[in-house]
Amino acid sequence: MSHQGQGWARIMAPIVGGDVDRGVLDAAAVLAAPFEAELAGVYAPADVADVMPWMGEGFMGGIQVTAIESLKEAAVEGERKARAELDACAYPNKSFTALSSPVWSAFALESRLSDLVVFDDASARGRGPLAESFQQMVADEQRPTVVARPGLSLDGCVAVAWDGGKEASRAVRTALPLLQKAARVVILAAPSASSREFEPKRLQAFLAPRGVVAEVEVIEGGGDAAALLLGAAKRLSVSLLVAGAFGHPRLQEFIFGGTTRSLLSAEGAPSLFLSH
Repeated sequence: MSHQGQGWARIMAPIVGGDVDRGVLDAAAVLAAPFEAELAGVYAPADVADVMPWMGEGFMGGIQVTAIESLKEAAVEGERKARAELDACAYPNKSFTALSSPVWSAFALESRLSDLVVFDDASARGRGPLAESFQQMVADEQRPTVVARPGLSLDGCVAVAWDGGKEASRAVRTALPLLQKAARVVILAAPSASSREFEPKRLQAFLAPRGVVAEVEVIEGGGDAAALLLGAAKRLSVSLLVAGAFGHPRLQEFIFGGTTRSLLSAEGAPSLFLSH
């Protein structure tokens, strides 16, 4: 296998049969195009199994039956809309998969058989039907995930948030196919915001023989790492920021670390490539 990497072959775009689908599909197409990869539109309906726990043992009252029927109807209508959104997407190499119950395990399997999963900004902020799936993707499944925001492009500047840690290094290695396709790559390092000693030029040297010519931007000033990174990203017109996701594995819920949370919730921030 060469140092150039093998590229990506399947980009997964979870869709819900709503207005938000278009942005996710457009972003997935931007990421798939340089590799001529398959854009996999994966429709995830609300799961009938999720309403089962309150049904009671062996008892099905009229309300429960009605609830299940309306969920099934919504799933059929959602699938029709999701399929129409995918059909309307101009990207040629695409596929459609409709998940059935148990939806989450089917969703997880699709992600394991994809190189990258693309979510919209609302899901990353904890809103909308895929908010929980987003957290599970990053935390439980530890899949490379892109949070797509307006202006996502590989023709502009892609930045790497680098602090020498294992999360950041994993994110860089996972994003390597993307970095090889980017028009400009900048390594962002804020030494004063990190507790560890690291040398950003070492990462530059790591990337060079792997086909990535990167610049190094050392951000001066102390304080919050996320604020420093976002300020530099704005100054450089970064369209995608590669970052390691910090957080604790799920107990009841996945708790993102401070820097990751700030990158996810910031207004006007670039799209994010996250790897945990």
